[in-house]
Amino acid sequence: MTKDDCFQLGHITKTHGLHGEVVFFLDVDEPEAYDDLESILIEVRGELLPYFIESISINRDRAIVALEGVDTIDEGKKLINCTLWMPLDNLEEITDPDRFYYHEIIGYQVIDETDGPLGTVASVVTMATQDLINMEYKGQEMLIPINSAIVKTVDREAKTLNVILPEGLLAVYLSDAKETPDDADEEQ
Repeated sequence: MTKDDCFQLGHITKTHGLHGEVVFFLDVDEPEAYDDLESILIEVRGELLPYFIESISINRDRAIVALEGVDTIDEGKKLINCTLWMPLDNLEEITDPDRFYYHEIIGYQVIDETDGPLGTVASVVTMATQDLINMEYKGQEMLIPINSAIVKTVDREAKTLNVILPEGLLAVYLSDAKETPDDADEEQ
């Protein structure tokens, strides 16, 4: 199984206790939906390795997890910062046109209500305060906040993401493109 067949669930942040338990950070909307996980894929040195879960206790976006075969704190430490993956087959299908999984919109065409087609989603940047769509617009990298006021619907069949950009957002990116490094030096 490769990463192309999977979605990223989160990562391991630290150990817990003395018996090899680890703490998962679950980077998902509904962490409690994963309270009955039986196994997980952990990326170790670029390779996805399957681990069976002996126990899991979820509190908000963190989970204390006992993994089969990880019985000491030293074994647990080896997994810190490793990424957690799940097969795409484990995802529930989303039928609500206002919701989507971030991995599924990569490659989708972004269409603004006013300005029409803008570009293609290159990636999604997740941050503590705001998640952002990363795309190229007229040769410039552009970031679009992901929220219900901006991202309206997803057309999975047409592979489009319909947005209503805040007034002036496109102008900000276009004005940055027109400014040359010499112009920036003169302003200082």
